[in-house]
Amino acid sequence: MHLSKKCSFFKVVLVALLIVALLQLFYLSFLSKFHGKQQRYRYSELFGGTGKKNAHTEKNSRKEHMRYSLSTGGMFDSSGQYRVYRNLIKSDFTSNQALGSEGRSNVLTLCTHTTINNLYHLESLVQRWQNPLSVAIFAHGQDVKFATALVYALSFFCPQIQALVDFHLVCLSGEYASFPEHDREHLSGLEDCASVFSRLETHRDKYKNYAIHGNVSYPNNLLRNVARSGTEASYVLVIDVDMAPSTDLHPQFLAMIARRPPAGDEVFVLPAFEIRHVRKLPASKPELVQLYQVGEVRPFYEELCPRCQAPTNYSQWVNNHARDAGPLDVAYTLAWVDPWEPFYIGPSAVPLYDEAFKQYGFNRISQACELHVAGYRFSVLTSAFVVHRGFKVQGEFHAKKDEENKHNRVLFRNFKAALKTKYLSSNRHC
Repeated sequence: MHLSKKCSFFKVVLVALLIVALLQLFYLSFLSKFHGKQQRYRYSELFGGTGKKNAHTEKNSRKEHMRYSLSTGGMFDSSGQYRVYRNLIKSDFTSNQALGSEGRSNVLTLCTHTTINNLYHLESLVQRWQNPLSVAIFAHGQDVKFATALVYALSFFCPQIQALVDFHLVCLSGEYASFPEHDREHLSGLEDCASVFSRLETHRDKYKNYAIHGNVSYPNNLLRNVARSGTEASYVLVIDVDMAPSTDLHPQFLAMIARRPPAGDEVFVLPAFEIRHVRKLPASKPELVQLYQVGEVRPFYEELCPRCQAPTNYSQWVNNHARDAGPLDVAYTLAWVDPWEPFYIGPSAVPLYDEAFKQYGFNRISQACELHVAGYRFSVLTSAFVVHRGFKVQGEFHAKKDEENKHNRVLFRNFKAALKTKYLSSNRHC
């Protein structure tokens, strides 16, 4: 009798375990089907496969704009070496301006450039800037397809990027970009903005911008010009994608020019710094100065080329406390001296960057030199700045840096000689 009860008990336990196992299998099957439906819904959203009108009309119009931009085949740059797709994706801000919609006028745009492996920096840059951006991306080989898909995903899933960022794509002239129709290889698993940036992180350290596979040259000055041409702003700030401006620079600058309309021959210099990777980027000048005083922040390129930024006069700027508490203004004005290559906010009419300069060396200084010869003044702002993430140190550059620098030095000599002909009436020289 006792043995019979024991057998019955084990049977009940066994049946219970079987029921639990079946329920678990049912639950897992449900989750799998639910996830599959979610993914199909995401693809339907991304590519408009249903053909029905829905709440994503604006996103679908962005998709059609991108499809059209890519179908044109882009345009060759002046050298014929690169294919340029301008306004691959237009932000809501730019689209509304084109339609004449009410809203803010575009006074100042931040312009930047990158390869796909550094595009992850865009997340923090948008959060810091919070105003219109124009981004030029260079892609080569398989990265053309990846870049096209991920730019589309960024514009689709990230509301702030949808609102503010215009994208442009540059590749080699023999390469074509196409719309990422059902690109499951690159778009699978993307469900929100965070997942897109996580996917970009997988390309984070694939290579340095100047060490692209296939011995391909990174056309930094072409990219800067493409980003600049992608905005109709009155003023532009051109920085690298791994840099960030001080917080609230945009509204502070707008307030400043409302108080004192600047002359057309004036650019506004932002002292440039670099910060240890482990440190959080400072938001304001007091925060930056505190880190500067303990060596956690230092002048940009201090180890590699101290003369390239020294004319900014960092000691004067750091110790200029009298006007720091007030609204943004000009602290002092400087004459350009060789080899200064400042970062600045300038009117949209400033000379373009010379696109003959690629890879490392003389790409920004050549443009600063031309500004000087063209008669521009360099006014340093009281409390605004830009910061590069990480210290620039010897030994971390790509292998051909010195060779490229030597080549571009020769280009720079020829460039300076050409300026004498271009600006015959100028008494300035580099």
